[in-house]
Amino acid sequence: MAYTPTLKKKYSEEVIPALKKEFDYTSVMQVPRLTKIVLNQGCGAAIADKKIIEVATEEMTLIAGQKAVQAKSKKDISNFKLRKKVPIGVRVTLRRDRMYEFLERLVNISLPRIRDFKGIEPKLDGQGNYTLGIPEQIIFPEINIDKVVKMNGMNITFVTTANTDEEGFALLKQLGLPFKNLKK
Repeated sequence: MAYTPTLKKKYSEEVIPALKKEFDYTSVMQVPRLTKIVLNQGCGAAIADKKIIEVATEEMTLIAGQKAVQAKSKKDISNFKLRKKVPIGVRVTLRRDRMYEFLERLVNISLPRIRDFKGIEPKLDGQGNYTLGIPEQIIFPEINIDKVVKMNGMNITFVTTANTDEEGFALLKQLGLPFKNLKK
């Protein structure tokens, strides 16, 4: 039998029926699903020090469990001493099983390690996608705190097939993202 991530199993057994009932979908194919998770880290200081981008690439590869790629600048900007095609960021796109494994690690291990954590802001982008800002990379257990050169934050974007924010929010909440309880 092939390996299936726990969260993927939960999605097919619990989340699909719950969302189908909540939004009165007639087909399983109408139920929104998570298509990819994109991790992105900007390293503006890498213009002066090339080692920063290499360290960021290694750290992002450890966190994602997949090789990170460097994002290069598209144009020259003299005010920032930036040249075209100079690495200024690192990104990873996770799909399928790796995506579900990363989401499970994020929700169960990494997010609770944030100091004074009370949940994440429930603000989606209008198309059912959600971006979460992480202030420092040391919340991930894969990172050895003693070897950290520079504290870097990152953005984690959850891309869904949902048509509205309401559907996207319901999907992500069912998958276990700890949103803040808003008093209305």
